[in-house]
Amino acid sequence: MIKIALFCNAGMSTSMLVSKMRKAAEESGQDIAIDAYPEAQLTKQLDGLDVVLLGPQIKFALGKIKAICEPKGIPVDVINTADYGMMNGKKVLNQALKLIGK
Repeated sequence: MIKIALFCNAGMSTSMLVSKMRKAAEESGQDIAIDAYPEAQLTKQLDGLDVVLLGPQIKFALGKIKAICEPKGIPVDVINTADYGMMNGKKVLNQALKLIGK
């Protein structure tokens, strides 16, 4: 199972995107767990994660979050603003999977 976590300010807006990503994963037949959390919970949620995506509203924290995640082998990227705004679950899922070479 692949585990993807999305982090944003409060985890609220990102949870809508998570639903669309889950649907895209289900339609493709992939075994993927996707969850959203507020940035403040980052260090508590890292166990077992394969990839971390950040909401565009916290892209300022990319360097800090990479410094926490990359030593643990967890790639990090910021979700494309247009894909986030359009709630394009399939594109965001593909972005996450590319980061881990899937």
